[in-house]
Amino acid sequence: MSNQIWKVYDAPPSASSMIESLRGLGYSPATALADLIDNSIAAGASKVDLTFCWKGDQRYITVQDDGCGMTDEELFSAMRLGHLDPLGERSKRDLGRFGLGLKTASFSQCRSLTVLSKKKGHASCSLRWDLDYLAADTQSRWQILEEPGKDAATLRPAFEEIEQGTLVVWEKLDRIITSGFSIDDFLELTDVVESHLALTFHRFLQGTRPELVLTINGRRIRARDPFMQEHPATMSTTEDFLQTGGGRICLQGFVLPHKDMLSSQDVNEMGDPANWTESQGFYVYRNRRLLVAGSWLGLGKGGRSWSKEEAYRLARIRLDIPNTADSDWKLDIRKSRASPPASIKKRLLLLAEDVRDKARHVFAYRGAYKKRTSAGGEVENIWEVCHGRNDVRYHISRKHPAVEALLAGDPEIGKAVESLLVLIENTVPVQRIWLDAAEGRDAPRRIDDATPSDVMQEILLTVYKNRIRHGNCTPQEVRRQLLLAEPFSEFPELVESLPDMI
Repeated sequence: MSNQIWKVYDAPPSASSMIESLRGLGYSPATALADLIDNSIAAGASKVDLTFCWKGDQRYITVQDDGCGMTDEELFSAMRLGHLDPLGERSKRDLGRFGLGLKTASFSQCRSLTVLSKKKGHASCSLRWDLDYLAADTQSRWQILEEPGKDAATLRPAFEEIEQGTLVVWEKLDRIITSGFSIDDFLELTDVVESHLALTFHRFLQGTRPELVLTINGRRIRARDPFMQEHPATMSTTEDFLQTGGGRICLQGFVLPHKDMLSSQDVNEMGDPANWTESQGFYVYRNRRLLVAGSWLGLGKGGRSWSKEEAYRLARIRLDIPNTADSDWKLDIRKSRASPPASIKKRLLLLAEDVRDKARHVFAYRGAYKKRTSAGGEVENIWEVCHGRNDVRYHISRKHPAVEALLAGDPEIGKAVESLLVLIENTVPVQRIWLDAAEGRDAPRRIDDATPSDVMQEILLTVYKNRIRHGNCTPQEVRRQLLLAEPFSEFPELVESLPDMI
């Protein structure tokens, strides 16, 4: 047996080189600022103000909160990279994990990071990372500066007046203000950031008394609920709970309203429905903070993961995980990717299939999913879908009152009508309709979308008369049948106004 003593080498990384490498983790300005707001929420903040400044030669971004603030020692700890054990236990309010978010998110956008903080009953303190200073240090030391940056120094007197809170200042915005970048681009960036934060923190921002108030350049950010829970046409499943090794998770499915059910205000709040296809899927939250927005999480059938298809554009599933499940879900540093543990994939798949099926039906029938009248009868759709072994065919229902009345009349007329229906069924431009919908032009408008009442009344009266003459039905029976047939079910007042005598 060898008694050789092996040497142990201390191999610290070069500070400047290491931080320059960390700048490439893939943050966008919006996701980086969201990481900073995570820290504010963890500090108990009820208000967070973002400022984008482009004034003269001043170019900086700040995030200020009214949280508990930090002492000198606490700020020094927070400014160290990896100061927290990612395996350690977290408070339920904590949105962090690796002890890197503040630094890596900031380094990804700027070369100078100043943090000013003040704890109630303590004097304010400040520390700064300056990447240019580190690059100039020939000894590659990990040195934090007490002196604030140039713009941060001008903001410090006003900050001193607050009772408690933290101010983060980004200067030298080299990853944001690049060659050709203008003030208009800077203003456009604020809109992008606002939209991202409105979605990421929507569960903190919503309600008449929100848990958190976010502002950007003095403008309040309104919550953007991806599930449209307040809309009367939104469908939802009951909440389902699963116990995993990392803790209990909560699942709930939603089917958004069809475009035809939306008002102009709905469209302004949610964005153009033509762009909803990319937003379908699971929405994964950790302590109510959105991590993943719109992903099928690699789930699928037959060994193939689901892609984002037009037919499922209305499907959404909310999935809540606790911060004790980070390891199980393989949470990354940017908190933008999560992978479900194998033990629950089957349950997720079952729920997803159910929600996708409902969403497909609502999309296909333009919001009329299992639509019923006050009389309790199911509406007769004029088009039927027939699934064969190798194909799908679309047939006009022969049970529809308008069709049945024509077929029940003169045999010669009935034969001609039947031939015409077969011809129509076999020449439906399915691929063209699907292409128009897929390219964002949506399906052609139906007769019940914008048909003038006098035109619809004339159509109704014609069908009504045919049905009475050839169907051996009373006027009351025909009116009841028409109330249970599309598109007449959309016009109950016109149906009820049809005369008893013809």
